[in-house]
Amino acid sequence: MSYFLSSLPLSISIVLLVVIPTVIAMSAQALIHRWVGVEKLVQNNEIAGFKFATVGVIYAVLLAFTVIVVWEKFSAAENAVDQEAASIAALLRYAEGKEPAAVALRQSVADYARTAIRDEWPAMEKEYESPATSRALDTVYGAALALSRAGTRETADMAEVFAQIDNITASRRIRLHLATGLVPNIIWAALFAGALLTVGFTLFFGSENLLAQIAMTGVLSTLVTLGLVVIVSIDHPFTGPVSVHPDPIANVLAEFETP
Repeated sequence: MSYFLSSLPLSISIVLLVVIPTVIAMSAQALIHRWVGVEKLVQNNEIAGFKFATVGVIYAVLLAFTVIVVWEKFSAAENAVDQEAASIAALLRYAEGKEPAAVALRQSVADYARTAIRDEWPAMEKEYESPATSRALDTVYGAALALSRAGTRETADMAEVFAQIDNITASRRIRLHLATGLVPNIIWAALFAGALLTVGFTLFFGSENLLAQIAMTGVLSTLVTLGLVVIVSIDHPFTGPVSVHPDPIANVLAEFETP
């Protein structure tokens, strides 16, 4: 469900998660006010007010905690892509030279970058990795080993080459892991159940000014569901309209290919 919601256009997600629930909550408030009567609802205001404060604080803590964690993971995905791009750039510079082994290494690194952009980003959008990118990375390791055996580079230089390749591998594994989603199912259940209970709690209150009460219910529902939209939008960092793009890698590749 979270993947489905994350893949939707942002406008549709807002309609499904904000507009429709808010309209339902406001309509329910009006119906409860008419069916039960304001006299009976007003009797709940005093005791329900204390309980609602507790309910609101508990859900606010859960919502804020989830937003912070998801945003940190989304930032980690961006950092992983930046680190991967930096390692690709460094590796292309360490592989400078006219010897065939160096040329082969540079070409294999460039092929890996192209394959990651062309194949792996669409694959991560669907929560799986690209076998073609894995093979391209294997080719990079093979080219680096061939350059090492050629004996044209010092040991320290080759150590740095392999360190940069390892950084590329580690960054790739991080983004592949984060592409599968950040929020466990149990947290999603708690978030949606908490939103339903928090907004539903407002139905126990009564006010002689029905329009003001409906408006307050709408404001509360909008704020709660907007928090859910934020979490849904960045739960899958490489899926949907709010996602991490391969621009850093593309920029490095464009710089390498520029004469």
